Amino acid sequence: MLDDTLKTQLKAYLERVTQPFEIKASLNEGSSASEMLGLLQDIAAMSDKITLTTDGQDARKPSFSLKRSGTDMSLRFAAIPMGHEFTSLVLALLWVGGHPPKVEPEVIEQIKALDGDYRFEVYMSLSCHNCPDVVQALALMAVLNPRVQTVIIDGALYQDEVNAREIMAVPSVYLNGEVFGSGRMTVEEIVAKLDTGAAARDAAKLSAKPAFDVLIVGGGPAGAAAAVYAARKGIRTGVAAERFGGQVNDTLAIENYISVLETDGPKFAAALESHVKAYDVDIMNLQRAEALIPAAAPGELIEVKLANGGSLKSKTVILSTGARWRNVNVPGEVEYKNKGVAYCPHCDGPLFKGKRVAVIGGGNSGVEAAIDLAGIVAHVSLLEFGDALRADAVLVNKLKSLPNVSIHTSAQTTEFTGAEGKLNGLSYTDRISGAAHHIALEGVFVQIGLVPNTEWLKGVVELSKHGEIIVDAKGQTSLPGVFAAGDVTTVPFKQIVIAAGDGAKAALGAFDHLMRN
Repeated sequence: MLDDTLKTQLKAYLERVTQPFEIKASLNEGSSASEMLGLLQDIAAMSDKITLTTDGQDARKPSFSLKRSGTDMSLRFAAIPMGHEFTSLVLALLWVGGHPPKVEPEVIEQIKALDGDYRFEVYMSLSCHNCPDVVQALALMAVLNPRVQTVIIDGALYQDEVNAREIMAVPSVYLNGEVFGSGRMTVEEIVAKLDTGAAARDAAKLSAKPAFDVLIVGGGPAGAAAAVYAARKGIRTGVAAERFGGQVNDTLAIENYISVLETDGPKFAAALESHVKAYDVDIMNLQRAEALIPAAAPGELIEVKLANGGSLKSKTVILSTGARWRNVNVPGEVEYKNKGVAYCPHCDGPLFKGKRVAVIGGGNSGVEAAIDLAGIVAHVSLLEFGDALRADAVLVNKLKSLPNVSIHTSAQTTEFTGAEGKLNGLSYTDRISGAAHHIALEGVFVQIGLVPNTEWLKGVVELSKHGEIIVDAKGQTSLPGVFAAGDVTTVPFKQIVIAAGDGAKAALGAFDHLMRN
């Protein structure tokens, strides 16, 4: 099952196992069960602390459970966790085997203190780069707290369950049989949803912090670069981020960041956070800013109010809140989101295997999505509002060579249609002829660009007609002491490398402001 390279790597990891545990497999006669058994046999052969049995009687076959000897641990994989989930498997093996997780001690204590019975089911796909965070979080919770039960389910392997529950986006999490959440979630976010008193405690702690010299709002490439540059000046630096890494977390391949030949979004985001943590920076994750209160007078403090009721104060502020996927804003989009309307083809594409889908957007993202999906689904219809595709010629040529793709230019999407809570089609108008058309399909992937996260700043700092923060050459906004950087600003060409440079520039601008005032 595992090649020699993976076996060597895994064997080295399993040397860290300190406590014996059992892998119990529930198998049937299918080929997937044979594949799973081969994987488990490879794993068991690598450590004398691992016992493999095949007499499991779980209803989901094939599946396997991990249980440390002498505990009531309940962690099950109804999956063959390779691809993006191989790391999740390795971590689960280590944690069950007694190796300590790299999680803040206060989070571990929060998990252990959860009072209640929590039965989680998380549906994922092996090609989903958003899923491992959720899978690993719920696996860790099952390891640390015997009242947490976690089952990790490969949607492609258990297609009947996916269809019965009408799951059209991953990761999708159920708690005690009811929908808990979907999309990327960290362990801190999950625990905060379960621990109802956490927000108030967090707000009080944040409000009590002394004022910063530089407070950065947003933890993407711009925010991370700003934090590093500010901290290197020896000034008190803080980062309040809703999700460290920002939009980068949702990016699959990164091949154009100079000096990094190739990586993926989650790895790059982790590297950003690791670099910032190497300096004396106060990172406040899972914090959404709701209001910016300018300094009442020159030399006084700027205040940022947070969604949880807390507030932070600083001499200068750098806004780097980035951007999010742009919606089509037509009837049916909100109603059928995650019920056929999706935004991440790499995450959700496998759920539409053998089905008909559409991609809206003829830029690089849209055309790349259509090419990827064409290898999975029955047919792809690509719709572009303009009169020609805007993607690079090499991508357009590749797309046109695929037999199961149709291209519609000058196509204005007018409605997403559905029945019984699920998407069943898309309507569009030909902008040249005026003719109305309808395409019957099961999925739509929206790839039409980004919108800046500035709603909370309207009327406070000057924004462009597109909602971007207007900045000068040093990143200064219309408010003294308030700077901005990255995709949230008017700086052209929304690229990771440009955002990082902007963040460094804004930090230097903020430091210059401090020195002069």
